[in-house]
Amino acid sequence: MAERTRSPLLSLSGLALVLVVSGCGLAEAPMLAPKGPITLMERDLLFTAFGLMLIVVIPVFLMAFVFVWFYRPVSKHDVYKPDWGYSVWMDALVWLVPAAIVIAVGTLVWDYTHRLDPYKSIDSDKPPLEVQVVAQDWKWLFLYPERGIATVNELAFPSEQPLSLRITSDTVMNSFLIPALGGQIYAMAGMETRLHLVADEPGRFAGRNMQYSGDGFANQYFEAIAMSDQDFEAWVAKVRQSQDRLDAAAYEQLAEPSELHPVTYYAAFEPDLFARIIARYAPAGPGAPPAGQPQAASP
Repeated sequence: MAERTRSPLLSLSGLALVLVVSGCGLAEAPMLAPKGPITLMERDLLFTAFGLMLIVVIPVFLMAFVFVWFYRPVSKHDVYKPDWGYSVWMDALVWLVPAAIVIAVGTLVWDYTHRLDPYKSIDSDKPPLEVQVVAQDWKWLFLYPERGIATVNELAFPSEQPLSLRITSDTVMNSFLIPALGGQIYAMAGMETRLHLVADEPGRFAGRNMQYSGDGFANQYFEAIAMSDQDFEAWVAKVRQSQDRLDAAAYEQLAEPSELHPVTYYAAFEPDLFARIIARYAPAGPGAPPAGQPQAASP
């Protein structure tokens, strides 16, 4: 796991940022209280970017006050210099400082773009848990292919074990986000995106759709629950006790638009369901059904 260490610049800019958003509270800014290594890196990136902006902002405000005082009407520093036209130091300041900031920001963008690649797997001595995620109107469906179970609006997984998410949409574009764990990635019909997350410890975290998708968008939340290994196995056993099965008819009913859909458990689902959801939006080809129509299940 990533070590929770910060440089003096991160500490200073982090303190300033916390003071700025202190009125909101950490409950409304979960990125400031990271629960996983991905959010930790995102928070440090936020602090670093904020600190770089202070390099520009603070001198501007200081110079505004200094110049007003230095060149006030009663000051003796308002010397008239009609022949002054160039200063090496002024020219260097105007060009070198912005250039240094651009280089620093470019380096950060390059570094964190690769470190925070959502498709990049997380190093761990535990194998990742794969979960297939389907965005619907206006709810989230989670399929566990290794366990053969499915849930609606509840994502459970063991803490300290990488979570490998394969994400698509069976409606308009959505955006998947669990702020406390990090990462935001789009869910698009006919396409698959990926996201890797991990929780440092057990806990409950809010997840939601960040892309406006219609009337029920405001209530399209789900709960992500990080558990111990024993609690996760008990949760899987509880889901398997459900009387509901996610067959083709049940899925079509579930896919109908609904708001504030309750958490629902399915003890089984069709193994190729995720692939069929993606395929139904694929362009029609020779022998393929028209786009928007489900393909026949493979034997």
